[in-house]
Amino acid sequence: MSQNQQPPVTDLPAMPAPKVEERAANGTSGLPMLGLCLLLLLGGIALIVTGAMQTATHHGGLGVPLLVVGILALLSGLVCCRGLAVVAPGQARVVLLLGRYRGTLRKPGLTWVNPFSNLRTVSTRIRNQETATVKVNDAEGNPIEMAAVVVWQVEDTAKAVFEVDDFRQFVSIQSETAVRHIANSYPYDSREEGRVSLRDSADEITRTLSSEIATRVASAGVSVIESRITRLAYAPEIAQVMLQRQQAGAVVAARTRIVEGAVGMVELALARLAENDIVELDEERKAAMVSNLLVVLCGDRGTQPVVNTGSLYQ
Repeated sequence: MSQNQQPPVTDLPAMPAPKVEERAANGTSGLPMLGLCLLLLLGGIALIVTGAMQTATHHGGLGVPLLVVGILALLSGLVCCRGLAVVAPGQARVVLLLGRYRGTLRKPGLTWVNPFSNLRTVSTRIRNQETATVKVNDAEGNPIEMAAVVVWQVEDTAKAVFEVDDFRQFVSIQSETAVRHIANSYPYDSREEGRVSLRDSADEITRTLSSEIATRVASAGVSVIESRITRLAYAPEIAQVMLQRQQAGAVVAARTRIVEGAVGMVELALARLAENDIVELDEERKAAMVSNLLVVLCGDRGTQPVVNTGSLYQ
């Protein structure tokens, strides 16, 4: 690491170890169970109707047993229907039984689980989370405004449901916290070559921001795909002053480049004159020539040439 390079951000929070991790839930193919449920429901209704008709007409003694069996079949069908779980693409169903985590259903389609289980739907689609524009001081104490967009996805549904209260709000708050931390750790603009800054080191800042957000939200079972800074600017109260400083720095850099080029052209001109033995110049005339060339090459405005029709010394 160079002397002027900023060290990486390492003071990240130590999150507690997860108490539960995702595992596959035990389930049965849903289509056969759906057929069984329909059979129980239709059979129960048919038995109830038949038993009611026999009881009403006083034909035979099977009316009451048929009613009882029909009601039991209908109730069994209703209970059996509660176990049918539909999993859509991009979703997962977390299965809980009597307050205990029993697993997660991720395979799209129809699955049958214990009918007394509670199912909670968790989206596993890729999401965008844009932080609010925060006003914070950078590493040099200058107030800046910064915002970022985070692309994330639920990777472990058990952690997302049981480790945090609301994983969406958790990701939002932790992303904003990471943005503030990154803004405090680096200067907005670096005046030293090789030093990491928010404006000039976009790729490194992006990697550091993604790493910090991923560390902060890992306990919620969330994986960060990408993060990008969407807004980076000085606060309005100092924006004009900082703009003038940037303009002055750009002018100085441009002038330095112009002077370096002009000196090189003067050296080349003197070397060519001496090499081709075009004219012999004493030290005084060389100094005058250098002065004239530098004025022409470094001046802001076009110069007016003066043609010398006399001798070299007049």
